[in-house]
Amino acid sequence: MPEGAGYTIEGEQGGAVRLVLTGPYLVSTIGVIDQDLRDLPGPIAEVDLSQTTELDTVGAWLACHIATRHQAKIIGKDENAERLLKAVSVGDAPAEVAAPRLPLTTRVPVAVGEKLYNARAAIVAVVGFIGQMVLAAASVIRHPRRFRTNALVRQMELVGVSALPIVGLMSFLIGIVIAQQGAVQLAQFGAETLTVNLVGRITLRELGVLMTAIMVAGRSGSAFAAQIGTMKLTEEVDAMRTIGISPMEALVLPRILAAVLMMPLLGFYASLMAIIGGATISELSLGIPFATFLARIQEVVPTYDLWVGLIKAPIFGLIVALAGCYQGMRVEGNSEEVGLRTTNAVVYAIFAVIVLDAFFAVFFTKVGWA
Repeated sequence: MPEGAGYTIEGEQGGAVRLVLTGPYLVSTIGVIDQDLRDLPGPIAEVDLSQTTELDTVGAWLACHIATRHQAKIIGKDENAERLLKAVSVGDAPAEVAAPRLPLTTRVPVAVGEKLYNARAAIVAVVGFIGQMVLAAASVIRHPRRFRTNALVRQMELVGVSALPIVGLMSFLIGIVIAQQGAVQLAQFGAETLTVNLVGRITLRELGVLMTAIMVAGRSGSAFAAQIGTMKLTEEVDAMRTIGISPMEALVLPRILAAVLMMPLLGFYASLMAIIGGATISELSLGIPFATFLARIQEVVPTYDLWVGLIKAPIFGLIVALAGCYQGMRVEGNSEEVGLRTTNAVVYAIFAVIVLDAFFAVFFTKVGWA
C-alpha cells in the first residue's frame, strides 16, 4: 500500500465486505489510490471512516461516491466527516437540467405583457433622447462657436461622399430591373413606350429615396451605433461629460445634421442613376434611344414627383440618424451589447422608414400629388 491514504478490506471473499479507509484522505494524498478504490469489486456493505486521520471535501466525496455506487452504509463518522459528507451528498444529487416552463396559456400573455411594457419604456426613452437633442441644438444656436464644423464636414463625407459608389451602383441596377420587368408586362398591352413613365415616376417619387434610406441605415446608421456604443464602453462619453463637453453636441448633432443634409442629395443622385440604368437597358433591349428616353422623362414626369422625393429624404435621414445615435447611447455592460444595439439600429430605422413611406404615399395622394 502507498504511504498516506490507504484502505483495507475486511470480510469473506465473494461476499459482502467492509471497506476500511485509513490515513489522511485529502486532495493531495488520495490520487495514488483513487483508481483502485473506483475498481473495487462489490458488493461492499459498509465504508468505515474510523481509521481516517484527516478528511477534506475531496476525500468525503470519494467515500460518498463509493458508498452510493455499492449502496453501502458509511460508519465511523466523526463530527467533521458528518458535515463534509452532508455537503457533498447534496452537491452530488441529481438536478433538473432545464428550468420548468410555464404553461402555454400563461407564457404567451406574460410575453406579450413584457413586450408592451418594454415598448412603453422604449417610447419614453426615445422621447427623452429627442428632448436632449433639441436642448443641445438650442444650446448650439445660442452659442454658435460651440458647434463642431469639422465633425459635421467629416460626417457628411462619410454619410454622403463615401456612399456614392454603392448607392449609384444599386440604383443603376434597380433602374435596369424596373425597366426590363416593366417592359415585359407592358408589352402584353402594346404599351412598351410607357416604360419611360414607369421608371421616371417610381424612381423619383418612391424607390430612389427609399432604397437610399435603406442603404444609409445599413451603412451609416449601423456605424453611428457602433462608434458611439464603443465610446460608451471605453468610457469616452463619461470622460467628455467630466471635462464639460456635451456628448449630444459633440457626437449626436453632427451625425444627425449630416444625415439630414446628405439624404436629399443622395436620393436625387440615386433617382438619376436609376433613370440612367433604365435608359441604358431601354436602348439595348427595347429599341428606345438613350437621348429619347431622357427627353421623354422631362415630359411625362410631373415636377411634384421630384418634390415628393426631396421632401421625404431629410425626414428619412433624421429617422436613420436618430435610430443609430439613440441605440449607440444605450450601450451598457459589454461588447456583445454593441452588436445587439447596432442590429437594432438598422432594423428599427428600416422599419420606421417603410412605415413613414406608406404614410407619405397616402398623404400625398390625399393632397392631390398622385
